[in-house]
Amino acid sequence: MTQRIAVLLAAGVSPASAWAYLEPDVPDPGGRTAHSPTLKSKWRPGSRPWSSPGSPTPHSPGTQIIRAAADAGRRGDNIADAVAAEARTLGGQVGAAWLGLAAAWQVATQAGAPLAACLRQLASSFRQLGRLHADLAVALAGPSATARMVAFLPVVGVLFGSLLGFNTLQTLFFTPPGWACLVGGAALMLAADRWNRRLVHTARARDPTPGLELDLTAIAMTGGASVERARAVVDTAAERFALHRAESAAAIDRVLALSVRAGVPAAELLRSEADQLRRQAGSDGQHRAATLSVTLMIPLGVCVLPAFMLIGVLPLLITVLSSTVLVL
Repeated sequence: MTQRIAVLLAAGVSPASAWAYLEPDVPDPGGRTAHSPTLKSKWRPGSRPWSSPGSPTPHSPGTQIIRAAADAGRRGDNIADAVAAEARTLGGQVGAAWLGLAAAWQVATQAGAPLAACLRQLASSFRQLGRLHADLAVALAGPSATARMVAFLPVVGVLFGSLLGFNTLQTLFFTPPGWACLVGGAALMLAADRWNRRLVHTARARDPTPGLELDLTAIAMTGGASVERARAVVDTAAERFALHRAESAAAIDRVLALSVRAGVPAAELLRSEADQLRRQAGSDGQHRAATLSVTLMIPLGVCVLPAFMLIGVLPLLITVLSSTVLVL
């Protein structure tokens, strides 16, 4: 989406109209699609430009954001604020990316940077972030599936006892020893579930947009702003749009100091450092995913296997012993 906006702006479309062109297709009462040449030729300045094929569907996550931005552009309101207001309702990685776009729009506008070029570079950063999160999701898929699968071990134990011909369900649900086993096993499985969820959550990406603040600083300096002015604009945008800042300030200080010593433009150095932060975030995520495969064995041994013994094995033994006593 950021790339599309950048292309429209580079082609001479005004910032206010660019968002309107990205609104979802809307059929007219005659049954024609919104992007047909006949309908498109009826557009007049100030009205909604008809969408082109490939625009977001009416039910895609970004549709409300695009509509809010287009409406803000038609009213002359702040587009960045409109995007941020809708992005906060999404949350997660998608919401963080939209907030990053809103911050970049605000920084470029305040610093006087060329909006089309800045958004084109930001689109490249977002593609890197998308690949980073996709790779991490793939790496976490195996450990997460393992955590879900082992939760069924106690149930498998109960079914196994029933298939052998022992009335373990009767023992488990209608005898005091069975109740004790059931309560203890359920408590252990609940603890294991929470433990697994916490481990998986810890292994996920800690910063949804690594390197974004460096990209924003590069955008501000592209507009010709001084270092102090660029830092002030970025700090204001980061607080305004609640961006995850992590340790970006220290990285920016290092890059700016290097720029002064070497006498080279800081913008390219900032973008290079942002790329490095994203690569490092990807490596760290892969390492956490590999570590998760091992750490998930801890709740398995401490909680799941004892729960399996309490729910699947011990009732079976009680049933066998009870049957033996009755026979004797």
